[in-house]
This record gives sequence, C-alpha cells and structure tokens, in this order.
Amino acid sequence: MESEARPPFSARIKAFLFKNESAKQTIAKNSFWLSVSNFGGRFIKAAIVIYGARVLGTEGWGVFSYAITLSGFLTLFMDPGLNGILMRDIAKSDDEDRHKLFSTTFAMKIVLMLVGVGVIIFIAPFFSTLPGAKALLPIVAIILALDTLRDFFTSVARGMEHMEYDAAIFILTNIGILLFGFLFITLVKAPSSLAWAYVGGDILGISLAIIIIRTYFKDLSRHFTSSLVSPVLKAAWPFAVTSALGLLLTNADILILSWMRSASEVGIYSAAIRVVQVLYLVPTVIQFSTLPLFSRLAGKDNERFRAALERAVSIVFIGSLPLAIGGFILGTPIMTFIFGGAYASGSLAFKILMLTMIVDFPATIVSNAIFAYNHQRSLIITSAIAGALNVALDIILIPPFGMTGSAIGTLITQIVTNWYLWHIMKKLNYFEVAPHLKKIVFASAAMGLVTLGLYFAHLNVIATIVISVIVFFGALRLFREPLLIEMKRLIFPTQDPAAPIV
Repeated sequence: MESEARPPFSARIKAFLFKNESAKQTIAKNSFWLSVSNFGGRFIKAAIVIYGARVLGTEGWGVFSYAITLSGFLTLFMDPGLNGILMRDIAKSDDEDRHKLFSTTFAMKIVLMLVGVGVIIFIAPFFSTLPGAKALLPIVAIILALDTLRDFFTSVARGMEHMEYDAAIFILTNIGILLFGFLFITLVKAPSSLAWAYVGGDILGISLAIIIIRTYFKDLSRHFTSSLVSPVLKAAWPFAVTSALGLLLTNADILILSWMRSASEVGIYSAAIRVVQVLYLVPTVIQFSTLPLFSRLAGKDNERFRAALERAVSIVFIGSLPLAIGGFILGTPIMTFIFGGAYASGSLAFKILMLTMIVDFPATIVSNAIFAYNHQRSLIITSAIAGALNVALDIILIPPFGMTGSAIGTLITQIVTNWYLWHIMKKLNYFEVAPHLKKIVFASAAMGLVTLGLYFAHLNVIATIVISVIVFFGALRLFREPLLIEMKRLIFPTQDPAAPIV
C-alpha cells in the first residue's frame, strides 16, 4: 500500500503559521507570532525613536516623552482590566456570548476613553511642568485614544488564539509610525511631527483591526447587555489595580525627573529607558509559552511544576546575565552609537538600568507561576510595593543624583520586589535555581572578560557585541549546558503539550 503523500513544504508552513490544529502547534504558532510582534514591531519603531531622538535633540525628545508619560499617567483608568477580561472570556464563550461581551465592553471602553481624552485636554495642562509640553497634549490625547481602541480590538484576536492577527496589526502600526515619522520630522523638526506620526500609524493599525474583527460590529446596540457591566467590572478590578500600580512604577521616574530636572535630562533618561524596555521583552516568549503548562500542573502535579519552573527561570538567566554584564561594560558606546554624543551623559543611568535585567527576567517567569496558582493578590501586593518604593526612592535620590539616582531607585525597587515574588513562590511550591546556573555564570564571566578587553581595545561596539555573543554561546556549548536544549523546547513545545520541561 502506498503511503499517503505529505503536503508540500509551503502548505505545511502555511498551516503551522495560520491555523490552530492542535494544542502543541497552537502554542508554538502563537509563541512565534508573539516574538514577531514584540520584537519585530518594536525594532521597527526603534528606528524612528532613534531618528527622532537625534533630530529633535535631548530637549525636544524630552518634551515629547514627558507629554506621553504625563498623559498615560493621568489616564491609567482608560483600561481598568477590560482588555484582559475580554481576552480571557472570549476564548471560552460561544458565538452569541462573544458578541454580547464585545458589545458591552466596547461601550464601556468608549465611555472611559472619552473621559480620558477630556482629562488630557482639560486637566493635564495644569500638571505640565516642561515648556512646550502643553501644546502636544491634544495630539497625545488622540494617540492614547487610538492606542486604547487598537489594544481593545486586538484583545479579540488574542482571545481567539490568533496571534498572527495581533502581529499584523502591531507591525502595520509601527511601519506607519516609521514612515510618517521620517516624512513629518523631515518636513518640520518639532516634537509635534513625531506625535502626528504616531497618530498616522495608529489609524493604520486600527483600520486593519476593524477589518479583522468586523463581524463583531454587527448589531452592536442589540448585543449590548447591561447586566454584564457589573460582573465585568468586578472581574476586572484586580487587573486594573495591577495595571495602575505598574504604570506608577514605569511612569514615576519620568514625571518626578521632570519636576526636579530639565527637559534635556528627561530626554536623555527616556532614551536610555527605551532601549531597556525593548530588552525587557526577551523573556515574554518563554512567559507565554510556559503559562499553559504552569496552569495545567499548578496544584495537580507539584513535582513536575517545580521542575518546569526551575528550568524556565534558569533559562531566562541565559539572557539576563550576559545582557546585564555586557550592557554595563558597553553602556557609554551603546548610548553614543544609538542616539549620538548628546546622550552620552546618560550612560551611567543606562548601565545601572541594564543591571535590572538580572532581576526583571526571572521575575517575569515567577509572576507567571504565581498567577498559575491563582494568587493574583500577591501580584497586586508586589505592584503596590514596587510603585510606592520607586516613588519614594525617586524623591530621595533624584535631587542629588539626577537621572542616575532614578536608575538606582529602579534597580533597588526591582531587587526588593523580586525577592518578595520568590518568597511567595517558594511558599507555594519550593524551588531552587542556583544549582542550574553554574555554567551560565562561568560563560557570562568569560564573555565579560572578553567584552572588557575589546572595550579597552576601542573595537567598534557592534563588532564587540557580536564577538561577545559568540564567546558566550560558545562557552555554553563547550560546557555542554543542557538548558540550550530546553530553550528550544520552551519555544517549540514537545509533542505532548502536557509534558514537563525536565
């Protein structure tokens, strides 16, 4: 009997990337598209961020960053967890309930968005401290409104486990920002040009999102269900609190710095933060890949859960340790290479922020594990500690040390909150990571010595980074580090989606 012919390679690739055919394949497909979205989209935007920071200068870039940050801080209520609830519940609802949920949450979102726009236009000017920022606030109000709608629409695609749509929307948005940004800034070298570029990119992204989920816009008023409003708000409040406290942590630095220092220093620090925030995305692929596994094992098979958690946390150290060491050594040439000599004074702050990788990366996975055990309360407490501590340290450290003090405060805050997360997780399911890190530490140290030597030899920063990466992974191969195989299994799950990562 002739064996059944395999589909062509192109057909298999198409099926893998655009269809949900099995649990294993869906997780792998979504991990791939999340990587494309998070890294590809942000690297596209990084081009216009770098161009804008260079052309606008430290002061112009500082004004733009401050206006965005202030508006985001004052409108943190524009998404009180609605996106998370929509994404979670739409996956387990039938078609009729999905339409009801979408229509109801969409109406709630519109109301909150209009209130947020009003706050930015009429209230934010009273809090603005940097010259030139007030003129940007109406444009920023449009940006945040469009961002809010785009993220809301994208939540539908995420809930249906179609991350390829998420990636398409996000990448198109950032391509639009890039193209409009180069055009507008070339015509008029002003912060408002960059702001209008963001508006143009958001319009493109929202347009695609509406096309993708267009069936949900049919009979919106008929599907609106007032009885859902209260349950949705009740379910959303933990997301809202966590999000609000998270915004307090990420936005407080810029706001407090703007009250105590110049627009130029705000711009320099904002540039450093942009680079670090892109790198914070590195553990997100493993985060999304491990959540389904953690959820299946939590409270049911603690031994397998512990093994999976130890491997996942150990794996993120493969990224965090070399990034922290390399970034600390090469902080000055990296800032100068990316943004120009005008931003070199932010090098020390950038170096300190790079050290946060050591605690931020594993915290992402440990938070995932705590969430799998349904201990959201611990995550809210963590966010509260982080927000309050970060603000207090900023107030203490920024006056004498400026942006360097803000970076120190961020590092201390992350160390404290990461300790708390590990403490909580060890109470839920005791785990140990240190035994898995010996080879990673040795490989990182070897890379650090090479990087330091190349730095003092004044080798080009890109060449230094490339050689350092080769040395690090070469050392891991030489030491026969088994976690390299586990990395592949986390990104591309095993045949049995319930198999432990051991």
